[in-house]
Amino acid sequence: MSFLSEFKQFALRGNVVDLAVGVIIGAAFGKIVSSLVEDVITPLLLTPALKAVGAEDIAHLSWNGVKYGIFLSSVISFLCIAIVLFVLIRGINKLKKPVEAPPAAAPPATEVLLAEIRDELRRRP
Repeated sequence: MSFLSEFKQFALRGNVVDLAVGVIIGAAFGKIVSSLVEDVITPLLLTPALKAVGAEDIAHLSWNGVKYGIFLSSVISFLCIAIVLFVLIRGINKLKKPVEAPPAAAPPATEVLLAEIRDELRRRP
């Protein structure tokens, strides 16, 4: 098998394609969440807190050279992503139909007969 045909077989497997789609969607989703945090949450919710601290931007928060404002922004982004993913996965799981177990097959007649013989032998003294 040549290198190209082997690579083609590997690349076109369902798992690899699904993973690639997931990475691309994840990157786009990350941009959306970053925009949500930087352009919506920070101005609406964090601006009053930032003004109380004396900073105009969360990125400018620092203490002795440690820029903890950027870290806080990353934590907020992570929490937003985690919450949205939780809600999405929870919704998907609710849409899935529960898998019903197939009914148990009746034991063969020989096993039933052997069980009856065993039970009868236990009853005798």
